[in-house]
Amino acid sequence: MKNMQNLHALYGLKWNPFLSHIPVEALIKDASTKRFCWRIEQVVLEGGFALLTGDPGTGKSVTLRQIAEHLKSIPELTVRIMTRPQSGLRDFYREIAELFEVPIKQNNRFGSFANLRNQWKSHIKSSLFRPVLLIDEAQEAYEDVLNELRLLSSIDLDSKSILAIVLAGDNRLPEKLRQPALTPLESRIMVRHHLDKRPQGELSEILTGIIAQAGSPTLMTTGLIRSIAEHSMGNLRAMMLMANELLAYAAEKEERVLDENLFFDIYKNSAKKKNIVK
Repeated sequence: MKNMQNLHALYGLKWNPFLSHIPVEALIKDASTKRFCWRIEQVVLEGGFALLTGDPGTGKSVTLRQIAEHLKSIPELTVRIMTRPQSGLRDFYREIAELFEVPIKQNNRFGSFANLRNQWKSHIKSSLFRPVLLIDEAQEAYEDVLNELRLLSSIDLDSKSILAIVLAGDNRLPEKLRQPALTPLESRIMVRHHLDKRPQGELSEILTGIIAQAGSPTLMTTGLIRSIAEHSMGNLRAMMLMANELLAYAAEKEERVLDENLFFDIYKNSAKKKNIVK
């Protein structure tokens, strides 16, 4: 709390813009994310799978938060987020039943299977939308769980889907889905979105936008923003970690404005320490 008070007093920040739990409405939605959100709406209407992939730190979880917020703005649409993708089948049914508030029968998987499908069909009938299930870190999910999800969401001899599922994961996920046991699921992916390393200009725009959203557009000089973006190597998480380190260092020294001198100070000292250790 004291640290937050210092940030507000020194810089007029409403919240630390470089932490992962910033308000979702403050996240900067670029053109590709907007397009992906629109394409997810089509999956909601038709059902099926969507795939979001990328290297660690490229913004998958951020994009998933933006998708969730975007979909929650649609009236009567049910959006649920699975928090334990690495569960076995028994715990998978427990979690998904809890998420959709459906009673399950511990020793009767078919009963749980039928109850979930009936609720989803009722939801579609009343709202015309498929319920949505978002699964982050989906590369950790077991093959039998992913296949169960495919079977659970398909009706009428696999001609209709009653659930919209967004799978998000690192680059192990597409490789996993190409395994023979999962090719039936892989072939049903309607929308794919891959997050690459970000161009330096895009990272600069994100950093500029997010500090403005936090209430202090002059927190960093243009030169510092450019330096941080350049040294982040296209990785969004690396950029935010670097910016947060600079903010903490500046607050400790009660520097009013973060500039390139601060950047060179902290990272030049860090390089010197590494050379001493060597």
